[in-house]
Amino acid sequence: MTTAHHNTVSSPALPPLRLGIAGLGTVGTGVIRLLRTHMALLQSRTGRQIEVIAVSARNRTRDRGIDLSALQWYDNPIALAAAPDIDVVVELMGGADGAARALVEAALKAGKAVVTANKALVARHAQTLARLSHKHDAPLLFEAAVAGGIPAIKMVREGVAPDALTRLGGILNGTSNFILTEMAETGRAFDDVLKEAQEKGYAEADPSADIDGWDAAHKLSILTAIAFRPILFDSLAVSGMRRITTSDIHQARKLGYAIKMLGVARRLADDRVEAWVQPCLIPAQSGLAQVNGVYNALTTEGPFSGPITISGQGAGEGPTANAVMADIIDLARGHALPLWGRMAEQAPIACEPIEGLPSRFYLRITLKTPSDAVPDATTALREVRTILENEALPIESGHHHMEGDAAQLIFLTGTTSLAEINRLLPILEEVAFINGTPLALKLEDLP
Repeated sequence: MTTAHHNTVSSPALPPLRLGIAGLGTVGTGVIRLLRTHMALLQSRTGRQIEVIAVSARNRTRDRGIDLSALQWYDNPIALAAAPDIDVVVELMGGADGAARALVEAALKAGKAVVTANKALVARHAQTLARLSHKHDAPLLFEAAVAGGIPAIKMVREGVAPDALTRLGGILNGTSNFILTEMAETGRAFDDVLKEAQEKGYAEADPSADIDGWDAAHKLSILTAIAFRPILFDSLAVSGMRRITTSDIHQARKLGYAIKMLGVARRLADDRVEAWVQPCLIPAQSGLAQVNGVYNALTTEGPFSGPITISGQGAGEGPTANAVMADIIDLARGHALPLWGRMAEQAPIACEPIEGLPSRFYLRITLKTPSDAVPDATTALREVRTILENEALPIESGHHHMEGDAAQLIFLTGTTSLAEINRLLPILEEVAFINGTPLALKLEDLP
C-alpha cells in the first residue's frame, strides 16, 4: 500500500491592513467595536491582522463609549489621504459634497483604497469617482451605502454577475417602510407615525430624504449602475409618500394589494434603462409585501438566475458596520473588483421618461361633503366612470366607500400610461362634486 505524503507550505505572513476612519458617529464607532470584538475571527478569515490606527471627527472630546486613546487623531480628515501608514481610508462622515467628497477624491488620487457608506456621494458623483478609481488603480468599495446589513451590492455585482438581469428593485428605505407598516397595522395617520419614527431615531428631524424618496433614489442609482449601466442621477423619476392615507392602505388591502415605497430599475431594449422611486401597490401575497417595519429588501430577476429576494435590517450600527467590514475583508484578502462590476468604464445615460411606460394604476377620488349639489356615492361612481371611459381610460374595477363625512371612489385601471393619467387628473379636478386632486399610484408586480 502506497502512502501519500502531503507537504504543507505555509504562506508568508501578510502585513497588517491599517485603517484610517473619518467620521465617528454610530457607524464609525460600530466598525471599531466590531473589529475589536471579532479580531481573531477576522484574522482567521483574511490571513492578516486588520487594525484601526487613525481616526478623524469634528469633536475630539466627545465620549463615544469606546477607548480611542491609542489611535492617531487627525483634526483635518483630508490628512488621512496623505498619511503614509494608512492603507485604507474609511469615509463615514456622510454628505454628497464638502469634506467627505474631498477626502474620498484625495485618497483615490493617492492610490489608496476607499471604503464608504456614503450613498449620496457615490450616486451623485459616480462618474468622477469611477474615473479616479480607474486612473489611480485605487479600489472604491461601498457595500454599506445600500441597504445597511443586506449584502445588496455583493448580490448584484458578484452573486448574479453571470446573468443579464432584466429587473431589480425593492424596499430600499427602512423609515418609509416603518411608517407604511405602522399605518397598516394600527390605522394611525401618516403624521402621527412619522412623529413616532422621529422619536425612535428612524427618521431625521427633516425627514424629506426618506419620505420623499431621495434616500432610496441614491441606492437605486448605485444598484442600476452595477446591474445595467451608470445613469445620470437627475434623470431618475422620484416621488414621495406624503399623500398616502391609512384609507388608501385599507382600500388596497381589500383589492388584494399592499402599498410599499419602491425603487425599481429595468433593462429595456437598445441598452436603455427605466428607473424610478415611488409608492406602489404590490400583490399582498408577494414576498416584498411581507417585509415590514424598518427592514429593507431587494429582488433581482434574470433569465438564468430567476427571481431572488434578500431582506434584512437596512440601517443601524451593527448591520451597517458589518457591511463596511465586509468590504474591508475583501481588501484584506486581496480581492479587487471593478467599480461597477465591469472592466470598461461606461458614460452614464439618462433614464427613460416614465410617463410613456405602460402600467396599471390605483385611483382614489374624494367627493365633496354631501349636499344638494353633490350626488350620492353610487351616482357619482357611475358618472366618474363614464367620464373615464369617454376619455378611453380602461377601467378594471370601481367601488365607493365612506371616509369620514365624504365618500371616496376607488378605481383600478387597465394598462395605460402615466402621461394619460396626468392628462386626466386636471379633467377630474374640474368636476363640480370632486374635492381636490385625485391620487394615482402605480401597480407593480415584483415577486
